Amino acid sequence: MSDLAKIVVILAAAVLAVPLAKRLGLGAVIGYLLAGVLIGPWGLALIREHEEILHVGELGVVLLLFIVGLELQPSRLWALRRPVFGLGGLQVLLTGGAVMAVMQWLGWHPGTAFVIGFGLSLSSTAFVLQLLGERGELTARHGRDAFAVLLMQDVAVIPMLAILPLFAPSERFEPGEDLQKALVAGLAIAGVVLAGRYLLPRLFRLVAAAHSHEIATAAALLVVAATALGFTHIGLSMSLGAFLVGMLLSDSEFRHELEANIEPFKGLLLGLFFVAVGLSANLGLLTKEPGVLLALTAALIAVKALLLFLIARLFGTAPRPACKVAVLLAQGGEFAFVLFAVARDLALLTTRQQDELNLAVTLSMAASPMLVRLTDSLAERLAERRRRRSPAQAEPIAAAPVLIAGYGPFGQTVARYLRVHGIPCTVLETDLKRIELGRALGQTVHFGDASRIELLRAASAGDAHVLVIAVDDGETSLCIARTVRHHFPRLRTISRACDVRHTLALMELGVGVVTSDTYLSALEMSEHVAVALGVPAGQAHTDVLHFRAHDQRNLDRLRAVHHDEARMLDTARAIIAEMEEVFRERRHTPATQPPAAGAPPLPRIAPREAPQGGGTG
Repeated sequence: MSDLAKIVVILAAAVLAVPLAKRLGLGAVIGYLLAGVLIGPWGLALIREHEEILHVGELGVVLLLFIVGLELQPSRLWALRRPVFGLGGLQVLLTGGAVMAVMQWLGWHPGTAFVIGFGLSLSSTAFVLQLLGERGELTARHGRDAFAVLLMQDVAVIPMLAILPLFAPSERFEPGEDLQKALVAGLAIAGVVLAGRYLLPRLFRLVAAAHSHEIATAAALLVVAATALGFTHIGLSMSLGAFLVGMLLSDSEFRHELEANIEPFKGLLLGLFFVAVGLSANLGLLTKEPGVLLALTAALIAVKALLLFLIARLFGTAPRPACKVAVLLAQGGEFAFVLFAVARDLALLTTRQQDELNLAVTLSMAASPMLVRLTDSLAERLAERRRRRSPAQAEPIAAAPVLIAGYGPFGQTVARYLRVHGIPCTVLETDLKRIELGRALGQTVHFGDASRIELLRAASAGDAHVLVIAVDDGETSLCIARTVRHHFPRLRTISRACDVRHTLALMELGVGVVTSDTYLSALEMSEHVAVALGVPAGQAHTDVLHFRAHDQRNLDRLRAVHHDEARMLDTARAIIAEMEEVFRERRHTPATQPPAAGAPPLPRIAPREAPQGGGTG
């Protein structure tokens, strides 16, 4: 088969398999793996040679590490230091160290034990981030913790790749060669550091002056490819070179442009990498040794999930988010394939061992979406059972007229407003760091999950006038709203919402007032845009009030159809058309007044101030 025919076959398989896998909730990574299996020796046998495809696909991994390096700004890394180095570092060390120790105790070679232990400690960055994005959970507590662990794992791959050659059989090296290689490696890294600090910024400024998007993209690819080629030539990992260059450019003014230029190539080549892994999957082993492979996969998922849950709890994560983090990261990762391939080249793994490990990692990836769904279902059932059974009496908390669930930035703003107006409030929070912050500021903050009926009773929810649901996680806010509706029907509830669907779901549960995280700030920005375009300030403000009143009046229309995607889109289009007609008529009306009823006046905030958010979604 010609190279062009292979490209057509691979693209066709990916175009068919990836959308199907995403529709089934399995994610794009599983789709690419299935595409490889479909056209490989154990499927239609259209392509049998996978080594060349795998080598090209490895460029996707290189570009992924370049982007990881770009995202490692010192300020961002410092802000995430506790979850990244604490939660993430402990996960890598405990998981990898535990497996390595057990294997050495059983008599395995230290290098083999190292690559298997630490290779299996890694999770799939591409898979998990895509899953979190599809579920809208990247900003939830478990989403942030999962991202921190993945970031640490991606960074940890670099020293793992650097350490692997040290475990290689000694007969592969001649005396004195180690020192020479170490010197060359040191000089290469120093050269990359100097180039990244002084040469590359000037190169990108020169390219930017040409005002050519194509040349900027070519320059970004040139830098990554040249660094990877140079590091490969001197016997170092090309991923290490790409990561170093990315990290050195993370503070430059070209960071976002570089990431945007590289992203499409990274996605396509990483997909090709997964197709090649699917092509190379030895499914014959699954038919010959199903018990061994399934046991290895189950052990991988169980050990990682247990350790992740315990570590997350140690760092103050509540049980439910900790369980979600554990299940999300329990699978093997794409960098495990890279480590196992390098280990095979260094004679630390046999080809059969590599095939078995690759297959176990692939099976763990395939099982992950189903495990996540199962965990969500079980968590909901357990929460419902816990709400129904008679709870143990928790330690009572002094009654306050306002109860706030969640002490993130949103809840802190509400609590601060109430405090300066002399209105007592009680706050429930599960994040120990936020609790410490609140108490340091003199705020009454108690540890507890506000979705638990016993905690709400202990917090005197029955005597409170208002409950403010200010938690970050949308699912948790809905759970709290259900609990309150069932057990405290007279308690007035006000909740934040992340989008329109969340708003409608909360309204359906009887939440009296729902404020969007971004709606009011977006309206205020719209008002500033209108003024900047020459609209008189008074008219712009009145227009915004009418816009908001129109939105509020139409929420019930959306609420009636929000379970039907097609009808909701039709209704949204009709609402937009009506609003266009209303404002077309207003433009021809000499004088307009603010709406007499509906939305309250939009607060006037000076342009330099940051809005605190709120409004209907």
